[in-house]
Amino acid sequence: MGRKGDLFRYSYGLGELPYQSWLHMNEKGIPILPTSDRKKKGYFFTCTTPQPEVEVYIYINHLQRMKVITFEISGMHCSSCSLLIEKSLKQIPGVIEANVNFASEKARVKYDPKSTNPEVLKKAIVDAGYEAFDIAAPGDHSEHMKRSNDIGKWKMRFASSAILSLPMVLFMVLDFVRFPQYEGLIMPYAAIISLLLATPIVFFIGREFFSGAWSALRMKTANMYSLIAIGTFTAYAYSLYSYVVYFIQTGSLIGLNGMKIPDIYFEVAAFLVAFISLGKYLEARAKGKTSEAIERLMDMAPKTARVKRNGSVMDIAVEEVKQSDIVIVRPGEKIPVDGVIAEGYSSIDESMLTGESMPVEKTSGSKVFAGTINKLGSFEFRVTGVGSDTALSHIIALIEEAQGSKAPIQGLADNISAVFVPMVIVVAIITFSVWYFLLGSSFATALLYFSAVIVIACPCALGLATPTAIMVGTGKGAEHGILIKGGEPLETACKIDVIVLDKTGTITEGKPKVTDIIPIADMEENEILSIAGALERKSEHPLAEAIVQKADELKVVTADVENFQAVPGRGVCGTLGGKTYLLGTRLFLEENHIALKMKATIENLEAEGKTVMLLSDEE
Repeated sequence: MGRKGDLFRYSYGLGELPYQSWLHMNEKGIPILPTSDRKKKGYFFTCTTPQPEVEVYIYINHLQRMKVITFEISGMHCSSCSLLIEKSLKQIPGVIEANVNFASEKARVKYDPKSTNPEVLKKAIVDAGYEAFDIAAPGDHSEHMKRSNDIGKWKMRFASSAILSLPMVLFMVLDFVRFPQYEGLIMPYAAIISLLLATPIVFFIGREFFSGAWSALRMKTANMYSLIAIGTFTAYAYSLYSYVVYFIQTGSLIGLNGMKIPDIYFEVAAFLVAFISLGKYLEARAKGKTSEAIERLMDMAPKTARVKRNGSVMDIAVEEVKQSDIVIVRPGEKIPVDGVIAEGYSSIDESMLTGESMPVEKTSGSKVFAGTINKLGSFEFRVTGVGSDTALSHIIALIEEAQGSKAPIQGLADNISAVFVPMVIVVAIITFSVWYFLLGSSFATALLYFSAVIVIACPCALGLATPTAIMVGTGKGAEHGILIKGGEPLETACKIDVIVLDKTGTITEGKPKVTDIIPIADMEENEILSIAGALERKSEHPLAEAIVQKADELKVVTADVENFQAVPGRGVCGTLGGKTYLLGTRLFLEENHIALKMKATIENLEAEGKTVMLLSDEE
């Protein structure tokens, strides 16, 4: 309850307050501030959970001081990695919320700056076995370069492993399709050739799988790379063991009597690395496509600005523009940063911000925004927002935040991912035991089934599908002018059956057309269109384009206009055949002391959602 003069105001709402052990507690274990703080401005909170009903008082300054920081994470291999980082961050005192997205490779942390700081958060990520970097500023294309490099890396690894594996494909074919004339020439050398080819594939091309598995082991956990490393190393190690035993028994490194050396499965390890590399390449491409919409938004703002400094005009990089600089914008140019018009007037296309196709008239004191397009006139404006402080940057930040959010269904996937890898290993061990001990199969056969169970679970679709869908969905929405604020509304959208729009401009094509030509004086429609078309040919307004297009469609001849003048927000005027004509809004004619006729007709047209343009001579 608050009071201001004789006015009382009262507000009531229901919300969630996360429990944090580092807050002060009362005797009932409820977060509460000391009594001395109750005199400060704040709110009462009543607990509505199934506990003894108590009032909790927390002043607003505590809520306002929370900060949010985003890190770029390097070294994640699957959703198990993101869950491990989340767990590490949430254990830090002062962390309110931690959300790590495997697909976007970002960690978003809400924390209390009085209890912790970004360096502590970053150290926790590094201690978990990963790398953390400060997020790039909006407009920075470093993430795009990183994605491109990642795609190139996995493409090269897949190509290299596939090429080196080709001879082993031939050996497999000759195992199933008999060619006696070739077997004696090729198969005895299959083992030594496979060993020489599989070794660089497994330990050089596939080295990242083993390093990732080792990092997980050091943290006393397991991830998808653990499965890949176990599967490939098992096949390689057993093959090498069989080869050494064969050499000890025969003293030869090649097969005898034109036969292949038995129990050699180097190709299994090599093919695993090749196929997993293909999967990682496709995964990297999918991640790269999710950021394309963000890249297009970044490209909306120009890279340079025309700035007036110390009496001279210079073109400089947008990053060098400072607060209170004076920027000059000419017709047809994009506005580089946010600001307020200091001199001049114009019409600006702000559809990228508002969805409205009609230009907005701007005069001295009007706000202008980065990425919008100046349609008419030159003007100067004083800079008020640069870099991450522009409206465009805020939109990009909102989209990135939405892309990094989690849909409710992802909670189920995360819960499964948390136990998925250990369960797969347990199932693989059971499989080996059943085949070897109960069914009496050979050790090699049981080991192959063990490896099959391990590697069949290697693809990371479980943890990648939902976050990638969110990133693609929010990105596509942004591309089409729809701002989706997170995974939860995106998931809920399938239940929508009615959509209410507050303005029609957001769903129109943005291409006005002439629908009616209504003569008031004794004039023909073509004569009206000829005069209007002549006036509007010198204007760049969308309504002008519609009138000119209509005149061209009907092949109406238009004369040259003298003394042309465009009045922003009003209309245009000019001289034809020695007579001055005005074309524009009702207000434009009234300001020029021209009496309006057929007001009822005008109001009826406007009621139908049409924009009425009035043509009159100076009389």
